[in-house]
Amino acid sequence: MKMEYEDGVDRLPERVTYSMIQAYVEGKYGFKVHKAYIAEVKHSLGLPMYEAPNAADELKHPYKPAPAHKVEAIKDALKHFGVYE
Repeated sequence: MKMEYEDGVDRLPERVTYSMIQAYVEGKYGFKVHKAYIAEVKHSLGLPMYEAPNAADELKHPYKPAPAHKVEAIKDALKHFGVYE
C-alpha cells in the first residue's frame, strides 16, 4: 500500500497502522490476521510498540499463539512497509 501525495510521488506512509498491515495481508495472501497476532509478531521482533489505552488487565479467553503461516505473512507485510528487514 502506497500513498500518493500532492507532488505526485508515491511513498510509504510515515506510520504503519495495524489496519494497513491487515489490508496488505488480506490482499496478498487472502486471509485475515488479528491485531493481537500483529502485536505478537512486533513484540517478538523487538519493534517499537505503543501502549494500548484500552488494554485489559486480565484476558477473558485463553491466548492462542499465531499460526506459523500468519506470522510469516505479517513479517512480509512489515518488510513491505519498511518496518522490519
